[in-house]
Amino acid sequence: MRINFTAPFKGGIHPRAYKSLTNNKAIAKNFWPKAVYLSLQLRNGAVLEPLVAVGEKVARGQVIAVGRTAMIAPLHAPVNGIVTDITNYLTAHPSKIKAQTIVIRANQDRSWGVVKPKGNIYGHSAEQIIDMIENAGIVGLGGAGFPTAAKMKFARQAKVHTLVINGGECEPYLTCDDLTMQDHAAEVIAGVRLLLKASGASKAIVGIEDNKALAFERMRAASSEDNNISVVMVPSIYPMGSERHLIKTVTGITIPLGALSTSVGISVNNIATAQAVFHAVAYGHPLVSRIVTVSGKGIELAQNVVVPIGTPVRDLIAHCGGVAENTERLILGGPMMGQVVTSPQVPIDKTVGGVLALSEQEVQPRRQQECIRCGQCVRACPMGLMPFQIAAQTRQSEFKQAQRLGVEHCLSCGACSYVCPSSVPLVQYFQHAKGAIRATELTAKKSAQAKALTEARKQRLAAELAAKKAAKAAKAAGRKKRARTPRSQSTEEVVND
Repeated sequence: MRINFTAPFKGGIHPRAYKSLTNNKAIAKNFWPKAVYLSLQLRNGAVLEPLVAVGEKVARGQVIAVGRTAMIAPLHAPVNGIVTDITNYLTAHPSKIKAQTIVIRANQDRSWGVVKPKGNIYGHSAEQIIDMIENAGIVGLGGAGFPTAAKMKFARQAKVHTLVINGGECEPYLTCDDLTMQDHAAEVIAGVRLLLKASGASKAIVGIEDNKALAFERMRAASSEDNNISVVMVPSIYPMGSERHLIKTVTGITIPLGALSTSVGISVNNIATAQAVFHAVAYGHPLVSRIVTVSGKGIELAQNVVVPIGTPVRDLIAHCGGVAENTERLILGGPMMGQVVTSPQVPIDKTVGGVLALSEQEVQPRRQQECIRCGQCVRACPMGLMPFQIAAQTRQSEFKQAQRLGVEHCLSCGACSYVCPSSVPLVQYFQHAKGAIRATELTAKKSAQAKALTEARKQRLAAELAAKKAAKAAKAAGRKKRARTPRSQSTEEVVND
């Protein structure tokens, strides 16, 4: 089925795709790092507790760190080897922050520590499937990194009726999802069936952009016997991969601003996540590796590679032949929403779907000029915002006004910056504004909490003082009463009288 829309949603752009660099090559499965670096601090700030010690042997798939709640996915060893250190090491954070990291020296044994027979994967209950997903440490592989088990629990609580499976992959260069659907369509569809049971939804819609014809045909063939799974082709427009825009395109439903997709009975998952769910339920394999697109004109051998989590960027680039001299920028993720690599030592985590080496020609650095109020950013914004006005308010530190203009609804997709003829770094302004708003709200929250605690202390002290005064007054009253009362005569005196 093809969704025929000339304009599935307002805004959006058509950036040059560059997908032909990698979308016709087989997935490389022969890469194996010498060591992996597994940060115990996640991108959302959550911290994991290590379960291993320096010098300990670990097996591929073994749990090596856990979070304090089910909202934090556990971490597993992606390789067989020895823990050589637990130390502060560089993270992918733009500020080059360091965090406690488990370092594992890998050996050449690529077998799994635990092998589980496949059996009847559809015979499990929803609760059992969710438990297996949780134990496997699966998170959303579309980039958000939210624990999939928690998402399924929320879906059941919200009584969702539809799963939308995101096969859009609208970012330029990235083809890891495309190749996954081409080569492993049956596994993806099997994962979708499991997600349907886990979530309680009655149907699933797989949305695939029309620049992925082979993936579309193979996914449609794999789901041909599933009456409750529809594979639909959608226009290739950026940001089709956005949750709200894909939902709008395949269902016609608009998610209210500030609301979650579950509020309209829909839950969204990535196709790579569905494949990981299949591997967890069928084989007991946790999420310890993912397919990463290594591309750009600055890379010698552009390709998609199966990469163990924790692999340093430098090792992956070396496996792909290294970078050219004219490489201008290294990026984790896609060029629109990815982040600049601060160091080649940075390890790849579960949320990284691409490593790009972009030449100066691809980056095309332009000199920033004054905004000419042409309105191109307004036409491109998929959220219907006024980017140039929000940027103007942010430059003047008028963050409340930027908030009123809707900056918190910005996707940070970069469409506005891409089309701006003056090269105004609009997304950076919006990120700054959102950070300032969050900081102000956090300060206000802390101030309110401190005020509440102070007020509670005052009331407690006042109550204690009142109680002391009451007790003192009662004691004084007792003394006065005893002083006013005459001594009672003895029985003998009364008889003599």
